Amino acid sequence: MPVMALTDLSLRTLKPVAGKQVTYTDRSLKGFGVRVGKSGAMTYVLVVGANRKRIKLGDVGVLKLAEARAAARVKLAEKQLGIHQHTTAPTYNDALETFLKVKEQEHGCKPRTLRDYKRLLTRHGFGLDKLDRITPNDVQGKLDKLAKTPSEQAHAYSAYQIFFKFAFRRHYLDRHPMERMEPKKPRPSRKRILSFDELKRVWNACDGAFGDIIKLCILLGQRRSEIAQVEQAWVEGDELSFPASVAKNRVGWRVPLEPMALEIIRSRFTNSPYLFPARKTWRQKSSVYNAWGKDKPKLDEKAQVFGWVIHDLRRSFQTHLTSLGVPENVSDRLMNHITGAKQGTLGVYQHYDYASEKREAMMKWKTHLSSLLATDQ
Repeated sequence: MPVMALTDLSLRTLKPVAGKQVTYTDRSLKGFGVRVGKSGAMTYVLVVGANRKRIKLGDVGVLKLAEARAAARVKLAEKQLGIHQHTTAPTYNDALETFLKVKEQEHGCKPRTLRDYKRLLTRHGFGLDKLDRITPNDVQGKLDKLAKTPSEQAHAYSAYQIFFKFAFRRHYLDRHPMERMEPKKPRPSRKRILSFDELKRVWNACDGAFGDIIKLCILLGQRRSEIAQVEQAWVEGDELSFPASVAKNRVGWRVPLEPMALEIIRSRFTNSPYLFPARKTWRQKSSVYNAWGKDKPKLDEKAQVFGWVIHDLRRSFQTHLTSLGVPENVSDRLMNHITGAKQGTLGVYQHYDYASEKREAMMKWKTHLSSLLATDQ
């Protein structure tokens, strides 16, 4: 390891060496140095003990040289005074791996929930940091960086809370780092309803697999993820039977298929078990359609309808059904909502499936849409 006088000026002269990492040791403080990676990234390090253990102190540019040197002196003093305690806590990444396995195997988490946990806790995670070294300021710093995306911030806050509570109960931590933090408020619930004219323009602009998904969202009022996951085996005659595994509330449900929806679904039958298989599956982890961000803006431009998200079609579906005289308890069952009518004692004893009422509602909606699409407005 090269030895040199580390100064703010000399740090600027350090360059990466092709194919290897190099640690430059400070001449004035034993064990303290700067490690330069292959990409040019630089970190302050401290090498201590007979086994030459290397401790990362922080990144150059985040910590000043004087701050890193002071931190190194504290650690050296702790070691010499015998107050330095070796941590047995796992790294954040190791704890996260255990967390995801437990959630899947013992708690029976749905795949979608697991994917959300993994995405949030990896994207906004702490990597190889020891879990018990993560401070409240570290967590708050991550959350503050998400201030411009309130929804993502709120989701990350919730994921952190669940993860660190798990780590605390497993004795990876002696104290929950978020115990005094205030919950992050998600953005207000959306209220956007697409008018009949907007629905018509969106419908007429639909084409391809994405267009068929949008049409089925308009016709059936289901979530976009539920439509994208539909398998041929779920189509039973003129009904679509969704399994509990894809339901947000873990309750399976059946939706009657009127002729318009049935025609779209049957046109998607191929050798794939899915109606909407993923494009270029060798490049994606998903097995079903997942190109929302690419196709939605194109549809907006073609339809000249802006400021809406696909979930707004679900809200529009129920709102327009109500305007056509369909009772709320019927539309709720079409959309697999658990309402007061299905909770408590009624949830135990009331098992009438409203099959005929649901079919009547869907035919009423189909008739109205057909009339709408046939007119020039």
